[in-house]
Amino acid sequence: MKPLVSIIMGSTSDLPVMEKAAKYLDEMHIPFEMNALSAHRTPQEVEEFARGAAARGLKVIIAGAGMAAALPGVIAAGTTLPVIGVPIKGMLDGLDALLSIVQMPPGIPVATTGVNGALNAAILASEMLALADEELAARVADYKEALKQKIVKANAELADVHYEYKCN
Repeated sequence: MKPLVSIIMGSTSDLPVMEKAAKYLDEMHIPFEMNALSAHRTPQEVEEFARGAAARGLKVIIAGAGMAAALPGVIAAGTTLPVIGVPIKGMLDGLDALLSIVQMPPGIPVATTGVNGALNAAILASEMLALADEELAARVADYKEALKQKIVKANAELADVHYEYKCN
């Protein structure tokens, strides 16, 4: 198997957040890779990764980083592949990372999820890949239908919750 998606994190301390993306990609049968690369501590490796990503067959990159959160932007500067940034909660409840990722200069786009939004990053990556893969598109649609059914069921269960002044 060759990976289609790369999950990159600034350090393995980000794994508890980023593993949500890995679990979803696994569930969707999307080949992926995971690596820890730091824009500040391993800048040459990050640059090599970004420059070689498309040639290796990758289609989408999910990059998670906290604090200064330069990783997604540095990767986006070195590739033409779509990059999805995941700001990781650290200092300032993740606001610092979020602002670092969303404030990219013109010409260097990074799609950005909410703080700790690795699952949404993986869903967005799967939707991008599904544009050219009908089987994957069906799996993504099934996943979203299951989300809907979960809420429909929860709403139905609320009918059994009774309060003196509850009208429904």
